[in-house]
Amino acid sequence: MWPLMKGPSAILQAKIDIFMHEDLLALFRQTGALLNGHFVLRSGLHSRQYFQCALLLEHTEIATKVCGWLAGKLRQFDCDAVISPALGGIIVGQEVGRALSKRHIFVEKMEGKLVLRRGFKIDKQERSIIVEDVVTRGGRVQETIDIVRSHGGIVTAVGVIVDRSGETKPSFGCPFVSLIEMDVETFAADKLPPDLTKIPAVKPGSK
Repeated sequence: MWPLMKGPSAILQAKIDIFMHEDLLALFRQTGALLNGHFVLRSGLHSRQYFQCALLLEHTEIATKVCGWLAGKLRQFDCDAVISPALGGIIVGQEVGRALSKRHIFVEKMEGKLVLRRGFKIDKQERSIIVEDVVTRGGRVQETIDIVRSHGGIVTAVGVIVDRSGETKPSFGCPFVSLIEMDVETFAADKLPPDLTKIPAVKPGSK
């Protein structure tokens, strides 16, 4: 079990998180990054809403601010490096790594699965924080964790900008923090509601 804040500190943190939540939603709307329609998520599930973090993070000042918020929540966890899955997690990883003064490396897809390449190395017992832009089922994060552990590394925490997993929150075997939690309805491809069957589906995320 990981330590939890109690008393006045916990109340203050809750208030900060509420303000951060509202500020982040405002930035998503301001940048046009909160989309409505019919979307196929990386998980294969369908949704009426989509957080297109690329549209948020293309603004460098906003990227620095938002990822700085995430780094602030991750600062309590020891790490030697920040690791992210490409493509969506690269900017987040770079900015969080900068804020924490840690190196950043990434894993990328090759022949349908994430791999560590480009000369990047993970040493035995090296402590890493995994960061991503959006998580629904957490498959890419789990793949990244598996890669770290296969090299003998240790994952001390996972941090994401948007956690949209709802009640099906993934269990990564380490602390999991986010800037915002959104319980957005998702549907299996064979169980679409009538309104979505009438709208062509688009897949705007990373392949």
